Amino acid sequence: MKTIALSFGRLGLLALVMALGHSSALAQSIWKWRDKDGRVQVSDRPPPVEIPEKDILQRPHGARAPMPGPAASDAASMPDGPRVDPTLEAKKTKAQADQAAAEKVKKDAEQAKRSQAKMETCQRARNQLAALESGQRVGRMNDKGEREVLDDSGRAAEIARSRGIMDSACN
Repeated sequence: MKTIALSFGRLGLLALVMALGHSSALAQSIWKWRDKDGRVQVSDRPPPVEIPEKDILQRPHGARAPMPGPAASDAASMPDGPRVDPTLEAKKTKAQADQAAAEKVKKDAEQAKRSQAKMETCQRARNQLAALESGQRVGRMNDKGEREVLDDSGRAAEIARSRGIMDSACN
């Protein structure tokens, strides 16, 4: 019975040593640093790259200070500035470029539509002027819905109106 108690004592001692070793290993994976407001922060992850080396109070055994990358150096130069994700920034820039391209396409389509309407107006005015200047009889509907033939003064007024439309639409 004495041997059982003795072997249990050795096992208990071994378990105690292992538990203490495990807790010290956990304690060694802890980071401590002082943030920009002077508060002590504790974490199992390294501090942000903006934290200067002098404010890191404890680091895991063998761990080195995090090296700032290109985005981190930009954030470090702006003390209160937010970090910028390069992929997010690229997506935002692409979305803006796509939106600008879509607006340009829409604007170009509207311009082409206006240009087409102007060309059609010009062609109608030219055709009207050619018919008026040909000397053939031209009729139109009056206010009462009756058809009337243009006399010389009416023809001259329509010629002047058609030329005015051509001046504005054909240039």
